[in-house]
Amino acid sequence: DCTMPLTRPTGQIPDAAWTSGFREMTEPWKGAVGCLGVAVFFAMTIGIISWQALEQSPEEWVLRGHTGGMLWERRRGALLLRALPAGRTVAVIAVGGVPAAEPPPPRDRCWHDGGQFCYAWEEDAELRLSLEPPPAPATECYGVHWTPLRPDVMLKDCFSMVNVSWYGGASIRAQRWPLNGAESRAQPFVSGDFSKNPAGYGPVLERYFLGSTGVTVTVAPDVPLFLSLESNRHFCLETPAGRAAPFSRSLPQAPRAGTRCKPLRLFPPRRSPIWQYYGPAGSAAKIKRGLRSLAKRLKRHRLQEGVLALGERCTAILAAADHVPSERRKRHDPTRAWDPSLIKPLQLSVTLSPYTSIASPLFLRSLRDGEAASYWLSLQPRLGGGSVPLLTTWKGRLCARLNVTSEAALSWYLARARRLRQALGATYTVFEGAEGNAFLEQAVLPPAELAGDRYTGALAVALATLGNATVISAGAGSSHLPLFVQMSPLRSDWSHAGLKGVIPSVLHYSLLGYNFFIPDAVGGSLASDTPGDPELYVRWLQIVTFLPVMAFSTPPWLCCDAWVLNLTRQCIQRHRDFVVPLLIKYSEEWLHSGYPIFRPAWWLSPTDPTAFAIEDEFLIGDEV
Repeated sequence: DCTMPLTRPTGQIPDAAWTSGFREMTEPWKGAVGCLGVAVFFAMTIGIISWQALEQSPEEWVLRGHTGGMLWERRRGALLLRALPAGRTVAVIAVGGVPAAEPPPPRDRCWHDGGQFCYAWEEDAELRLSLEPPPAPATECYGVHWTPLRPDVMLKDCFSMVNVSWYGGASIRAQRWPLNGAESRAQPFVSGDFSKNPAGYGPVLERYFLGSTGVTVTVAPDVPLFLSLESNRHFCLETPAGRAAPFSRSLPQAPRAGTRCKPLRLFPPRRSPIWQYYGPAGSAAKIKRGLRSLAKRLKRHRLQEGVLALGERCTAILAAADHVPSERRKRHDPTRAWDPSLIKPLQLSVTLSPYTSIASPLFLRSLRDGEAASYWLSLQPRLGGGSVPLLTTWKGRLCARLNVTSEAALSWYLARARRLRQALGATYTVFEGAEGNAFLEQAVLPPAELAGDRYTGALAVALATLGNATVISAGAGSSHLPLFVQMSPLRSDWSHAGLKGVIPSVLHYSLLGYNFFIPDAVGGSLASDTPGDPELYVRWLQIVTFLPVMAFSTPPWLCCDAWVLNLTRQCIQRHRDFVVPLLIKYSEEWLHSGYPIFRPAWWLSPTDPTAFAIEDEFLIGDEV
């Protein structure tokens, strides 16, 4: 203890006693001074620590550009994209898959290069931030590149939805605008068919996300990608577990975002409506009679201009009958071959798909001739031997799917489509089943040339050679091609899977560059609990009047009263005389600037937070 000695009585003390007493008196004082020094040292240390905790910012600049920069936030383990000089945070990216709470060091591995920042989490992943060449004037682009250091590392970045509205990405069953209101588990970012997987992603998607703060997120096409959506919290981009691969994306920041790929050339919207045929389909004779009957009804109601659309099954039946030799046709079918003049001035649309039934003569012949691997997607055996066709389901049947990586298969398929169109006198050709990855659907790792949506992209490139009267059911990296895109069927109700989903889908397709699409039929084509609702039909009709194409599956005289039939005539005329010229005008702007034709409300009010969430209004250009 550091205490003073007791008082001793005065008197003569021998020398030895004096020395001993003096030591007793001085050593406690030395202890007191030592204790005081230690106390001061601890006080200073605590003061320095407190000062660092209070004064040192939880955010640290890691990369600066001219108009913005990226910071690391220690508290959340997140990257911040901040605009300068205002200092406004435009994106917050929570880092997953690595110990993000560990802050990067003051110096990085790329300190010699002012345009990069590098950091590594030992045994987990490496992060590289870089300034990239801007994609357009008045923009600044930041590259974010992750490299996993172990095969089991799952890299995951989540973009906050707090005070930011996000658009783009994938279409979903009940489309939302913005994506903030959507919910989806983590699943492959690949186009899909809602009839097979209602909870999956839809037929049109792009690796492009737009934030209301002016920032966009794009992901390299060769990166295996999963996407999850957590309503009003964040959306997450991640790599699949156990498949380590570099994960790259870019973050362009621009004063006016929303520009996508420009088309190679223009193709006009359809002035006339589409009437889908759902009549008798038991034989070619019944289909022909049904088409003639529908054409007569349309002419009687003064709706004689348009397109009669045959589904895939009716197309196959009619095509098979048309290819029967004339002698057999006279014996088995007294009706003559299909004559397109029977429905004039109406035109005909036929439907094909890249699938064929395993019981079809076409597939069996390819097996017999040893050409199955060339014409259909196949599985390569691990231990040698011949390849086996990859079987999948299509409309309830077990089928094989066209091999789009084979030049021979594509050439045969396109030639078949041309012959069919010529034989039936069809003006338009619809191709269903372009979406999806048949390998991933069966939990099989696809070959590199068919990873992700490369099947859809390759098929779209081939179909574009058939001309601009071609319709495809999916879009992924193909917005620059002169193809119409068929929207997914909607329910005949008022929900986001029905009428409320029409405008969000229009804005979603247009933002991603798919401005020429065919909406679902007026009133919806999927059954609901309340079929034949006249008000629903009319509201739907009023919306599609201002879209590129008007399509009907239920004629107005079957659905509603006579006044709805009169309204249908008026809407068709308004579409032909007013809307189509307007779409042609703004398609020229799309060609030169890349701006979407159908624009959200915030296009005119980019700083109004209320406009960011408006999902029941849209603009055609800047004037309607």
